[in-house]
Amino acid sequence: MDELKQAARRKPSFGATMKAVFWSFFGVRKKSDYDKDAQQLNPVHVIIAGLLGALIFIAVLLLVVNAVVAK
Repeated sequence: MDELKQAARRKPSFGATMKAVFWSFFGVRKKSDYDKDAQQLNPVHVIIAGLLGALIFIAVLLLVVNAVVAK
C-alpha cells in the first residue's frame, strides 16, 4: 500500500504520460524506455491517458467508418 502512495506522488508531466501511452498503443516501445516509464510515470496519469487515448481512437474509427459509409 505504501508503494502505491509513493507511485501516486510522482511528478512527471501529463504530456510525458500521454506520449508514453501514445507509443504503447502502437506497441513500439524500447525495453529501456518502458523501464524508465514504469519508474517515473504517475499511475493515475497513465490510467487517465489510456482512457483518453481509447476515446480518441474510437472517435477516429467512427469518423472513418462514417466517411466510408457516406460515400
